[in-house]
Amino acid sequence: MDSKHFLFVSADSALITDLAWQVHREGHDVKYYIEAESDTEIGDGFVPKTDDWEADVEWADVIVFDDIWVGSDIGTGQLANELREQGKAVVGGTPNTDRLEEDRGYAMEILEAHGVNTIEHHVFSEFDAGIQHVQENPAPYVIKPLGEVQNVKRLLYVGNEDDGSDVVDVLRAYKKAWGHRMKGFQLQRKVEGVEIAICGFFNGERFIDQVNFNFEHKRLFPGNIGPSTGEMGTSMFWGGRNRLFEETFGRLEEWLAAEGYVGSIDINCIVNETGIYPLEFTPRFGYPTIALQEESFESPTGQFFYDLAHGNDPELEVHNGYQIGVRVVLPPFPFDDEKTYDESSRNAAVVFDTESRDGIHLEDTKKVDGQWRVAGESGMPLVVTGKGDTMQNARRQAYERVDNIVIPNLYYRDDIGERWIDGDGDRLQAWGYLGPQSAK
Repeated sequence: MDSKHFLFVSADSALITDLAWQVHREGHDVKYYIEAESDTEIGDGFVPKTDDWEADVEWADVIVFDDIWVGSDIGTGQLANELREQGKAVVGGTPNTDRLEEDRGYAMEILEAHGVNTIEHHVFSEFDAGIQHVQENPAPYVIKPLGEVQNVKRLLYVGNEDDGSDVVDVLRAYKKAWGHRMKGFQLQRKVEGVEIAICGFFNGERFIDQVNFNFEHKRLFPGNIGPSTGEMGTSMFWGGRNRLFEETFGRLEEWLAAEGYVGSIDINCIVNETGIYPLEFTPRFGYPTIALQEESFESPTGQFFYDLAHGNDPELEVHNGYQIGVRVVLPPFPFDDEKTYDESSRNAAVVFDTESRDGIHLEDTKKVDGQWRVAGESGMPLVVTGKGDTMQNARRQAYERVDNIVIPNLYYRDDIGERWIDGDGDRLQAWGYLGPQSAK
């Protein structure tokens, strides 16, 4: 493929650094724009930057948005739509697909309208009404905040008591502590099973044939305990349009085509012997999922996204096995504490015990005079990946690579991928969701 011009746009959090770096290393001309002042140094020394992305629109052959950020006037979905109307090739959403993540009630309406199973759920604007519902319908529930605080991960609460008493206690506490900001919440009936995400790449008309199946690890500590984070690691494999796909995205393909959506879209589900129950959408790249997907691409990344954005049918070759990604983090992640970050993490050197950088993917990192350093303010410098013919072999490779990284105060989960080995794979196979895929 001839060299193309790629413009990467981050309107908020500088999430797309690694993808920009990969495309740049493949020989394409890249410009990377970061809106957030606190993050502008991320990617320095790795990726060429621009201070005015709009001035570079005509230059670009492909424009890639990293998130669904919604500003005071216009969101990235609307920006992507307007650019497409101008004839530009864009990887990004639409106002309605952005809304799938922002408005959980709307997401459930879209699923139900297209014949996709949903878990019993109710949206409340008043805490007392939610408390009354649980008391009158005792059961375990999941509390999912809505509005401006929905991305405050520690507010998502998964109930454990059969009578819902712990959910009632948490709602009463939220009313006191967050009532001024938490303008609404969804109560979703808790369902037991295997949590799995189906991720597809859409070219504006259809999904490509390669489908990604991944398992998120959101809690901070091994054993899935501790505060909820954006993500501590992911395990995955690739497959075809099996039952998991057909009963979820297979029923949404026409809706996404009518929207003109282009890019990665993910739906996280609980699966058990009785059915597939979607929990939430990620209508954008997942992080660190995209870094792990890149690691498993065996055909050029730039070519793939160029074809995807231009409505072609990309030929994507992927690793035929299993992959895991481990997020390496620093204090005070997942919390915000400027003093702790300044003392423990800011500008820290990233040192490697080996010359190899295989499986090392950028998050909040910069390069100064050849030295890798921590950048930004989030304490998420790297994602480390591994792959193998079994999940155990993928784990072994990833953690061997983690062992070669030296950053003072680093921490990570050491159990990414174990859920699959401990029985998730066997259960999915037994319930008939994976087709010929074996649970290795």
